Amino acid sequence: MSAGCTGAAEAPLRLVTAIPESRPLASVDDTRELISRGALTESSIGTVGLELEFHVVDLAVPARRVAWDRLVGLVAELAPMPCGSAVTLEPGGQVELSTLPTTEITSAVAALDADRRALSAAFTTEQLALVALGADPARPPERMSPKGRYAAMEQHFLATGSANPGAAMMCSTAALQVNINAGPAERWSTRVSRLHQLGPILVAISACSPYLAGRTTGWKSMRQQAWGEIDQARCGPLLGGPHPEDEWASYALLAPVMLVNDPVTSEVSPITTRVSFEDWVSGAADLGRPATAADLDYHLSTLFPPVRLRGFLEVRCIDAVPQKWWPGLAGIAATLMDDPIAGDRAAEICAPLTDAWTIAARDGLHHPSLHRAARDCVELAVDRAPLLLRPQMTAYAELVESGRTPGDEVAARCEADGPLAALEALAREVDVDA
Repeated sequence: MSAGCTGAAEAPLRLVTAIPESRPLASVDDTRELISRGALTESSIGTVGLELEFHVVDLAVPARRVAWDRLVGLVAELAPMPCGSAVTLEPGGQVELSTLPTTEITSAVAALDADRRALSAAFTTEQLALVALGADPARPPERMSPKGRYAAMEQHFLATGSANPGAAMMCSTAALQVNINAGPAERWSTRVSRLHQLGPILVAISACSPYLAGRTTGWKSMRQQAWGEIDQARCGPLLGGPHPEDEWASYALLAPVMLVNDPVTSEVSPITTRVSFEDWVSGAADLGRPATAADLDYHLSTLFPPVRLRGFLEVRCIDAVPQKWWPGLAGIAATLMDDPIAGDRAAEICAPLTDAWTIAARDGLHHPSLHRAARDCVELAVDRAPLLLRPQMTAYAELVESGRTPGDEVAARCEADGPLAALEALAREVDVDA
């Protein structure tokens, strides 16, 4: 795969325009309109951005997470990535690379790969390795970030009965995220529905988290299992209605408030009772002050459905997979999302499995119906593959045809040698030049 940085999008994936922070929210109806208006932005089809998260392994002490200050210092000293990707840190010390939007998937993969190599080289000088897996198979969840946001999230999850999956989600999981433009307004409903129809298939073919924190439940994607055990008013899928922007507004209003920022001190306080954002706006619940537009922006950032509406469409349900596999997986996902021929046919194939999120995470391609649908969808994607990604997509299709995913190799290593030895071996195999 060429490492060149080509195909930068003329118009980037558009984020929700920030609402003036100091403006109080006048009413529930006013708030609903603000959310709906920012949910999707009319745009062309084809622009794509990728995000890939990595677990950081200290080769000197693989069992111990890397200290937060060390990670922050290393990231602060990085030279700009060759293709402009942003480098950020997740609460458990995972590192995320986020590409600039590009005009097509081949350029996005090339950009992410070039920046991955540069980032990995910088970390290698510190004897740190970047491992792309859906979940850390060995080390227990541990919040490394001292930021108030994550401490408050931790307390909210504890108070609402999802402490363990909440901690796993924040500190021990990693994703390959594919972001695409919303497209023309008349296509919004079709495109959002298509992504939800494809969702369980994407979970099944990407499953790469068979172990988490030294244990297995037998699920193919323990990352998706963790998401499923968190409040579904925050993490569940949209329903695929005819007006996704309005559905997103209803979803956001009914979702519970997780935390509140103090506008004077910037301290973050957890909300430990169930209070919907709608109740805060209407005054039915008292959180100490009226909800503001800044609170709305912050609340939207605490919602984690498998497809999130941020002006563009953020697909969050794909496990991170190792370097050998993620370019082909990214190519398959983007082709099924945006190619008009492969996408429409794949949506028809997947329609009977739209609600199969749990089955996909538990059984993956071992479920006969999911395997048949996945095989057919991946074949469609390969038939429409960009020339430069065809070898990687074909290799992934052969894996799917066999009924396996990248997680099967991880599971075999964990079973043979133990999760920590498997993690260390994968870390030592990371090839900066690959």
